[in-house]
Amino acid sequence: MAMGGIAMGGLTWGGLQSGLYADGVSEEISQPKPRKPLIVKPILLHDLPHRQEKTSWRNWGDVDSPEAADEEVRRIRGELATVKQKADYPVEFLEVVKVTNVDQLSPDHPDIKGCDVILIYGAGYPINGIQNFGKDVIIFQRWRSGPVYYQYEGVSARFLRQHTDEQAVPNVKEEDVVTDDVEELVWRFRALCGLKNTLNSKIVTIAGASAWAQPEGIVPELVKKKWGFEYHDVSYAELGNLIKEAMADGKTMERSKKRAQEYLKIPGTSLESSMDCFEKSFVLDEVFRLLMKHVDTNLLTVNACMGPIMTTADTTACMTLTFLNDDGYLAFCESDFVVIPSGVLLGNITGKPVFLNNPCYPHKSILTQAHCTAPRKMNGKTYDPVRILTHFESDFGSAPKVEVPLGTLVTNINPDFKSERWVGVKGVVCDVPFRSICRTQFDIKYECSDMLFAKRMPGFHFMTCYGDYTKEIGYAIRRVGIQWDNLDEQQF
Repeated sequence: MAMGGIAMGGLTWGGLQSGLYADGVSEEISQPKPRKPLIVKPILLHDLPHRQEKTSWRNWGDVDSPEAADEEVRRIRGELATVKQKADYPVEFLEVVKVTNVDQLSPDHPDIKGCDVILIYGAGYPINGIQNFGKDVIIFQRWRSGPVYYQYEGVSARFLRQHTDEQAVPNVKEEDVVTDDVEELVWRFRALCGLKNTLNSKIVTIAGASAWAQPEGIVPELVKKKWGFEYHDVSYAELGNLIKEAMADGKTMERSKKRAQEYLKIPGTSLESSMDCFEKSFVLDEVFRLLMKHVDTNLLTVNACMGPIMTTADTTACMTLTFLNDDGYLAFCESDFVVIPSGVLLGNITGKPVFLNNPCYPHKSILTQAHCTAPRKMNGKTYDPVRILTHFESDFGSAPKVEVPLGTLVTNINPDFKSERWVGVKGVVCDVPFRSICRTQFDIKYECSDMLFAKRMPGFHFMTCYGDYTKEIGYAIRRVGIQWDNLDEQQF
């Protein structure tokens, strides 16, 4: 067991099932919890100037009367309703409040205390102080989308730089300022929703939290401090007892066999491994689901999955992790906490399955990525075709060879061992071969130079998702003190 985990002793199969099947009728398997919504407090800061003779009496900007402020509130409500409708993540907007000075706001107000983000509409002058409320801050300003705002002129020199030449507000930066484009709010909120759902997460760690090729305990402790993760450890002895009890339970075995048959009916599914191992993957799936339900989490990882899990479960964990990820859990092999935080964050940002994989060496603008477990629903909606084979290194159990569609755009995250720098690079799937390597495998074509890629790669594992989420990742990890090294933005 890794240091710092909470040992989950005294588990029984009947005890884990009791909450789910308490009515004695339900046969539904456990499902993941939905993501928590991002709570946003919109604040309109505006001026109410009074004419004075022969002196300057007003700042730049059009929102300078109660009537103009009321009209602007209506505009804001309409725009935020559109954002909520478009969002592919849960978000809630509290009531828009009008103030003429930040001092009129109280950090003890229920809306301020209960929100995750303050969205300040900087129509007026004195926004200084908003950075002291202990919340993420986004500043929205208008140039062409409506009445011009004062902060379009003043936000850099007066607020961000505090009348100096350097960035002076540590927790609000240039990328937190949005001008006119409401769509620019959408991806920022997506990033912050993902971050909210990642921080202080509980995770079931089969055989403890670990890290690829690193001294015991160091990386999991770094991750605990940086992300607030809470490890709930299940030993292989305890897991073995649960699996034995599950396999002795007639209803569980009947359910697993039925689920296996139903799974094979999914279009594009081909079984080329042992039916017995495949069915046992569903038994392990149900054990893992109930362990996560017991801890009240959607997160799980399996340590030593290249050996002990096979003797314990009489199959591999590969297909089980595929089932879980496709259903909305975030379940990872190898218990590698160098990369797992990036998978949890990426999954919580996208709301889609993510793929932990081994990268090869970049050359001629091509990189091979492979692993013996992979989701099939990485677009979040439909199943990619799959051949169910054995796990490559052991030639045992069941493992997916997911046929990733050619032309698919993917985002890759490559975290370092020190939890200080994550490398990002996009690629387009250009080949899906069948080499003697991990079963799910594809080649991507990338845009940066080969030597830049090779020199900047840290750590080992990659975390991959379909689509481009490089902006969201960089925006989120700044808040936990990790540098975003996006290779697509660098020339050499």
